Amino acid sequence: MALRNVRLLGDEILRKKSRTVNEVNDRLLTLLDDMAETMYHENGVGLAGPQVGILKKVIVVDTGEGLYKLINPEIIYKEGKDIDVEGCLSIPGTQGSVERPYKVKVKALNEKGEEVIVSGEGLMARALCHEIDHLYGILFIDKTINKEE
Repeated sequence: MALRNVRLLGDEILRKKSRTVNEVNDRLLTLLDDMAETMYHENGVGLAGPQVGILKKVIVVDTGEGLYKLINPEIIYKEGKDIDVEGCLSIPGTQGSVERPYKVKVKALNEKGEEVIVSGEGLMARALCHEIDHLYGILFIDKTINKEE
């Protein structure tokens, strides 16, 4: 495993749409491992492919409930509303309040290429939505209700 460089606001890759992953192979598994190591090193709760310069639909999330490595994640269910402060490893020093669903279900592939459904509430739902947004070039600052420096 290796640490990857986190791309920062202003890097055009953060505004591009990621590609669907067609094959789970050793290279992809290494990427997911590297992303998890980078996320933990940076004290984050999530990281998406574009944040490490890779335009593939892959995310890693760990809000304290264990590590999820998700391939081609897609939100299939949303419920409720939750407004809370977010930050982003790609936009250090900036926070803002963002409205997200309180509860989500995400369909994705796991590391074995098997379809899984991941459910999350509160912070987990927020992290999943935040990272999936990255796959479409959307940053939390695009959705902030107010900005706090």
